[in-house]
Amino acid sequence: MTAILIAATTAAALLAGCSDSSSSDSDPLKPAAPAASGTGKGKDPQSGTVVVGSNNFAESVLLMDLYGEALKAKGVTVQYKPNIGTREITYGLVKNGSVTVLPEFNGSLLSYLDKSATPTTPEAATAAIEAKLDPSLTMLDPAPAEDKDSLTVNKETAAKYHLTSQSTIADLAKYGSDIVVGGSPEFQTRQQGLVGLKSQYGLNPKSFKPLDAGGPLTVQALKANSVQAADVFTTDASITREHFVTLQDPKKLFGIANVQPMVSKTALSPEAVAALNAVSAKLDTKSLLDMDAQVQNDKKDPLDVAKAWLKSVGLG
Repeated sequence: MTAILIAATTAAALLAGCSDSSSSDSDPLKPAAPAASGTGKGKDPQSGTVVVGSNNFAESVLLMDLYGEALKAKGVTVQYKPNIGTREITYGLVKNGSVTVLPEFNGSLLSYLDKSATPTTPEAATAAIEAKLDPSLTMLDPAPAEDKDSLTVNKETAAKYHLTSQSTIADLAKYGSDIVVGGSPEFQTRQQGLVGLKSQYGLNPKSFKPLDAGGPLTVQALKANSVQAADVFTTDASITREHFVTLQDPKKLFGIANVQPMVSKTALSPEAVAALNAVSAKLDTKSLLDMDAQVQNDKKDPLDVAKAWLKSVGLG
């Protein structure tokens, strides 16, 4: 999935303000210092501290806070390592024990581990990831929440054709001759793009407009109605801000990208694992989009947003 790498660039300005959600020790390369003796309920039996990290983009920091604060609510001592870097860095830190928990996206993690894999369910993705993971690591339960490519229409198009968040790409296909689709130049020739939209859904647009990959050019083109549909990531805050409508993709053309924690296999107590899985069970795409919008549109502290959501679902 391309959403993770691209979001890292566009979110750079936001990340500086996210540091308040971390613990006082923000050096991502420094292992956690051992806590006082005695593990207590839900604490890491090895050191007494669970280190929760994030990649260097805003949504990952928010997810770090969600999972970390859920652990704290169960009495676990947590240390945060926000904004560490890209997957090439964070994977190694989880593997060497410097980070205990890292919120991941199963589709993109699997692509990193095995570029030839094409799973269509979270279960298949988990099995494929586990087959390639370092033996010291494991995956916890996937969340329903996904951050992935999508076909999203602007509010004018949604109103004109009576499209809602429950509508599918096939519902738009019947109006294809009136629709200009926007996306990255590569979107025009990819299976996970125009090729697949035509073959899987019968969507033959009036034309294609090359833009960026779900970035500001795409958002602006949708706002201006110079394109009526475009590739926008499913938890992009512009969806809420501009009242865009993301169409359902029942044929999984855009693959899967569920939030799913990657953890050190032996570093968590059963209580800690249960706390993390409880977050994933409650976290859907709509909830994640709403929280992203609060952080990115309303400029709220991600830690405050995470705490409020956890409390609202009985986990805080």
